[in-house]
Amino acid sequence: MEIHTGPYSENPDKEELQRVKDAIFFAQKIGLKTNAGHGLNYTNTKAIAEIPGIDQLHIGHSVIARAVFVGVKEAVREMKNLINQVSIVGV
Repeated sequence: MEIHTGPYSENPDKEELQRVKDAIFFAQKIGLKTNAGHGLNYTNTKAIAEIPGIDQLHIGHSVIARAVFVGVKEAVREMKNLINQVSIVGV
């Protein structure tokens, strides 16, 4: 199941983040694998990546947009580094 993070991405405050967390925890509670995406980018992905148990993050649009300026290889590397920081520290 993919949790739509668009409202959080447009307004990344504590309330919207909590809505995403609640949806993910509920989906996990009933046995679903959870993915998250829509509007995630280099500044708002970290808080979503810190939520335990997310199986996948869907961030392709942001990576491709960044690639226009730094190339695909570097854009992917930057996003992987951002997510890996959370994976090592936050989970």
